[in-house]
Amino acid sequence: MERKKILVVDDEEDLCEILQFNLESEGFAVDIANSAEQALKIISEAHKLILLDVMMEGMSGFKMAEKVRKEMHLNIPIIFLTAKDTENDMLTGFSLGADDYIPKPFSIKEVSARVKAVLKRTGNQDLPETKQTIEAGELIIDLVSKNVTLKDQPILLTKKEFEILSTMVKSPNRIFSREDFLTRVWTDDGYVLERTVDVHITRLRKKLGDFGKHIVNRSGYGYCFEI
Repeated sequence: MERKKILVVDDEEDLCEILQFNLESEGFAVDIANSAEQALKIISEAHKLILLDVMMEGMSGFKMAEKVRKEMHLNIPIIFLTAKDTENDMLTGFSLGADDYIPKPFSIKEVSARVKAVLKRTGNQDLPETKQTIEAGELIIDLVSKNVTLKDQPILLTKKEFEILSTMVKSPNRIFSREDFLTRVWTDDGYVLERTVDVHITRLRKKLGDFGKHIVNRSGYGYCFEI
């Protein structure tokens, strides 16, 4: 079985080596970078997760995450490792697409457990191009015809509603911020208020009826699909 590859990015070399040793003992393959600049040169789709420090000399972890998401268009799960543990810092991390946030100091066992949880949660995050449908219980989303059925009954959605729903269902339990949706769904639009996302999700829940309860609002963070 091929080992999943993790990229550890931290300017504390000793910490990187400790994480590398322990994660490799858990069966992972681990690459190390001691700066964001170095990490951006070696990162690839082969990496299944990034452990990323926020406070580094040169480029910060937040800036690197922004480049990974918006410029390189890589949807690799990111866990921030940082001494910055205020609510605003956490919100910044999640708004940049972070999948988890571990404040320092931390135990190696905690990091290992969080890594495994995120990999399990995001294991089907990037669906193969050949996959034509997504199923979540009695909900079926056809990615080719753009049709949605629930309990074998068609659900008529607008283009934006369809894209919001398919984005969440592809990555169950992952939190998407309003900015995430604006970046992914409103790509060709001009200035759009974040409130627009709330309006579309309200309409989407209504169309899904009782099934709409699976679209959960995480106050201060965004929305996720729980099944």
